[in-house]
Amino acid sequence: MRRLLIVLLFAGVLITSCQKRREPVINEKACLNLANAYYTNGLYQAAVNQYLQYLKDYSVRPERQANTYYTIGNIYFDRLNDYQKALEYYFKVKYLFPQSHLQKEVSRKIVSCLERLDRSQDAVRVMEKEAALDTSQIEKNRPGAVLATIGKRKITQGDLDFEIQKMPPYLRDQFKSKEKKKELLRQLVLQDLLYESAKRKGLDKDKDVIEGVYEAKKSLMANKLLQQELQDKVKIDPEEVRLYYKANKDKYAERNKKGKIVRYRPFSEVRQQVAQDLLAEKQQKAYQELANRLMQAENVQIYDQRIQ
Repeated sequence: MRRLLIVLLFAGVLITSCQKRREPVINEKACLNLANAYYTNGLYQAAVNQYLQYLKDYSVRPERQANTYYTIGNIYFDRLNDYQKALEYYFKVKYLFPQSHLQKEVSRKIVSCLERLDRSQDAVRVMEKEAALDTSQIEKNRPGAVLATIGKRKITQGDLDFEIQKMPPYLRDQFKSKEKKKELLRQLVLQDLLYESAKRKGLDKDKDVIEGVYEAKKSLMANKLLQQELQDKVKIDPEEVRLYYKANKDKYAERNKKGKIVRYRPFSEVRQQVAQDLLAEKQQKAYQELANRLMQAENVQIYDQRIQ
């Protein structure tokens, strides 16, 4: 009997120790504020990681859990364009929190993800199950003041800033003024209006549109591959730029109307142009090497003489 009591006492101590939850280093509000700060400042993957840490460390109410998973899904959908991951978190809301007020919005987002993943048949099945959802009414939870409303949809300062950040640097600089940003905002609104109008007329099923989407997808994928392939291979350092200038001084000299050199422009004056020219030359070389490698791997044959 005594031995049994000792065993029971030991088991009770063991269970109690296992049930103790280690307290997080930072408090719940600070953890959530950090995640929101990451999101607001464009550190989207860091925001996702912090939101997940928040759910892991604290006893969060079910509705707040659903809202957080929905926010994570939106980050992957709207900001990172990772529709597979977005789908994962929308499904969490849909099936783990069936009482959530977000169910309609989540269903619409699931349809949008499936469409973007070229899973149109799956999207149709979801729409039929959800009574033909209207994806145009999705309310997007993005940071920043609301700059325009289109029905129930909103365009925020965060949306506008994000569109500008996606542009190449030489274009991005053109949208620093308030007036230029106003013009871009109006373009975004008009683009949405035209898109929805075209969709209502069934132009998303037009053969030319379908072919254009296919061609655009090919182009985007090819450009993405080029970007990945050339990013690590095409780099320049200051010494390379200086040597390139010395080898091509005539190229940057000032000439008169007859083409005769009248002044050699110093390196300090043309450094930026030299760097751009060197970068373009190295990119062209790397591009040609990649093209040759791909053609050789696929045994490509081009018959120039047959062109008429």
